[in-house]
Amino acid sequence: MLLKNGSKGEDVKKLQAKLGLAADGSFGPGTEAKVKAWQAANGLTADGVVGDGTWSKLFGSAPVAAPAAPAVAIPPSDFKLSALKGHVPDAVIAQIPDTAAKFGITNTLRLAHFLAQCGHESGGFKAVSENLNYSADGLKKIFPKYFPGNLNESYARQPEKIAARVYGGRMGNGEEASKEGFKFRGRGYIQLTGKANYTSFDKFVEDDILGNPDLVSTKYPLASAAWFFNNNKLWTICDQGATDAAVTAVTKRVNGGTIGLEDRIKHYNHALHVLGE
Repeated sequence: MLLKNGSKGEDVKKLQAKLGLAADGSFGPGTEAKVKAWQAANGLTADGVVGDGTWSKLFGSAPVAAPAAPAVAIPPSDFKLSALKGHVPDAVIAQIPDTAAKFGITNTLRLAHFLAQCGHESGGFKAVSENLNYSADGLKKIFPKYFPGNLNESYARQPEKIAARVYGGRMGNGEEASKEGFKFRGRGYIQLTGKANYTSFDKFVEDDILGNPDLVSTKYPLASAAWFFNNNKLWTICDQGATDAAVTAVTKRVNGGTIGLEDRIKHYNHALHVLGE
């Protein structure tokens, strides 16, 4: 469930009626303002977006979505990849058939979700290694729990130290002093992160990923992203349909939250359009 400015449909009508608005089924500025006011009055984050939490508090339970029609499996050779030219780098397009065959990208919904998340995470397929060159203010904003007090000031603009602290002691990495947080920082189009993920990917591709982590960004940027989708069972979520809710669910698995959700939805809808869906 995700209703926001620009959404349309029966759920919007139901929401508007509940809030005492004219139920025209179009979520515009007036509906957004009313939602924000209601959220603020009921102890919720007043962002004007109706997710499961807001909906449940309004109606008592989240709506049950109608099951999506099963996505039709097609061979990678039938994807309209030529339509991606000018939207996705040629080098990426060239890798899609083999990647799709190896990792179960069997329909256009899956491919659109995959390209949308990769496109967002990599800044349009440009970044293949995580940029951790944060300012002191940036550290407070992005990683507040890791930098209490003024600790952020002694880490600012030092990517190796930042990664060692933020990723140390989790995702299979050693503690901060080991510096494995930096060694196994985000790489590839989906930002594969953590020694545990690198170890599993190493075994899958049978290459020296642990000894040379940069291979993820130089040799396997797309394959590592597809491996992540496959390993985390994201394809079944992709098959749920061409909806904002499906993009939100995939984003939560990829990002751990919904940072950049609007851009991810934009990428997804654009990919579907280009691919002819």
